[in-house]
Amino acid sequence: MRYYLLQPNNLTPTEEVDCRHVLELEEAILQAKFWRTPIAVHREELFVMDGHHRLAVAKRLQLRLLPALLLDYHNVRVEAWRPGEVVTPEIIFAMARSGRKFPARTTKHVFDAQLPECKIPLSDLGYDRDNGS
Repeated sequence: MRYYLLQPNNLTPTEEVDCRHVLELEEAILQAKFWRTPIAVHREELFVMDGHHRLAVAKRLQLRLLPALLLDYHNVRVEAWRPGEVVTPEIIFAMARSGRKFPARTTKHVFDAQLPECKIPLSDLGYDRDNGS
C-alpha cells in the first residue's frame, strides 16, 4: 500500500476532534521531528476516513503536504464507536457533502490490511519552525 503527498486543505474532515488530543499529538510529532502515520482518505472524494486529529495537527503546523493513503469502501469497513449508532459510507458521504461533521469518535474504519507507516522529516512537508509553522 502506497501513500501520496497531498495538500491538507484538499482533504475533507468528517468528524470533530478532541482539542486536547490534537495538542498532545502535535507535541509528540514535533518532538519526533518526523511524520510517521499517513492519513486514510477516500480516493475519489478525499473525505478523511482515519486521521482527523493528525489532519488538525498538519493544519496547525501549516504543513504544505501530508502523507495520505487513498482508499475506498471496497477494502474498508465502517462501524460506529458507540453502541446503537448506525454509520454507513452513504451516511458519511452525505454528512461530508453537507459541510457538517460527526462528533469526535463516531466512525470507526476497519482496514483489510495494516496501514503502512512512513518516516518523513517535517521539513519535507513544509514545516518551518522559525516561522512558527
